[in-house]
Amino acid sequence: MITCSVRYVIDPKKAGEFEEYARMWIPLVEKFGGQHHGYFLPSEGANNIAMALFSFESLSAYEEYRHKSLEDPECIKAFEFADKVDCIVSYERSLFRPVLG
Repeated sequence: MITCSVRYVIDPKKAGEFEEYARMWIPLVEKFGGQHHGYFLPSEGANNIAMALFSFESLSAYEEYRHKSLEDPECIKAFEFADKVDCIVSYERSLFRPVLG
């Protein structure tokens, strides 16, 4: 299993737009065989940091999702929405392998 963590710097004045973007992606990750663990929006502390966590069964399954998402009409729509509303300032993606009990 591989878990992707995405740390976003968002425009706090566009948190609502970012939440709309996040809701677009949850079913899209699942459409490509991933398990989405949710988006986490600012609450206390920094008002411009958000996160997303999702897992795939393997690194190759994750890479296949990344490749297919660039050609999928629904994914393209989500990418275009984020670009149009300009809610994401920057993001960092990291991959982890979980240690489970």
